[in-house]
Amino acid sequence: MTIPLYYKQFLDDNPQHSVAIATLKTLMKVLEEDKSTTVVGLRENVRGAIEKLKQIESCVQVESVSEIFLRFITLYVSRYYDISFDAVKRALSARSELFLRNGVISAKERVAKLASKFIANQTTILVHSRSMTVLECLKNAHKSEKNLFVYVTESRPDSSGRQMCDLLTRENIKCKLITDASIGIYLDKVDMVMVGAEGVCASGGILNKVGTYPLAICARAINKPFYVVAESYKFIRMFPLNQNDVPTSNKRQLESPNDLPNDQLDYTPPAFITLLLTDLGPLTTAAISDELMKIYL
Repeated sequence: MTIPLYYKQFLDDNPQHSVAIATLKTLMKVLEEDKSTTVVGLRENVRGAIEKLKQIESCVQVESVSEIFLRFITLYVSRYYDISFDAVKRALSARSELFLRNGVISAKERVAKLASKFIANQTTILVHSRSMTVLECLKNAHKSEKNLFVYVTESRPDSSGRQMCDLLTRENIKCKLITDASIGIYLDKVDMVMVGAEGVCASGGILNKVGTYPLAICARAINKPFYVVAESYKFIRMFPLNQNDVPTSNKRQLESPNDLPNDQLDYTPPAFITLLLTDLGPLTTAAISDELMKIYL
């Protein structure tokens, strides 16, 4: 089975899983079926698979989790010179499963438990778009018998906020869908803003669904806490200075002046973020570069 086919099949069969998990499962499949006989060959094959995945899914999560996986292989293999290469590959497969379980799948649960401590009873929260991490945090707080009310932005252009509202309703969490343009009205009614992140940059800022940045600006203007919930595998070695540095590989060409752009991401600078709630604990924006150094050095 080819890499694109395996990746798409996994997501079709497991719609509840994230792009990051699908990426890791695909790379683990590559590792399992790899026929190379040297570390260099293995690394090149994995890197080739990563490039193919980036062509399938123009997503920051694909890049971040792939780079961490590649770093994981390089560091692990470099420790073993006295065993056969086949034994190294078997050990890598076992370690990859461990990384998937502890570093990715259970990371969301740890974020949710932490975020629940920041959510008091009778809290009104504004969320943006559809974030499975935010959803898990709200579910955890709701299960702790905290009474919540959630405003959800519609989140154009894909209206993913509608999906988020449906998911919240299934969990019996009270919510209301609002238009993106009305955030200024509803921010006065909420206690906090909580968003997810496609990528957490070295600067401490985040790349997330378009509309996050203006929401953060408005929240800052009226002193509402702006929390980002994100797993550490989303930490990425990027340092955007402004919106011109946001990845644009998923933008389409506009055929006429009346066509609306399909921008997917924007960059929210660290100055607008109150705190990042991660599986590593609560982090200030300044701490992200230190955590990235721990991962890559």
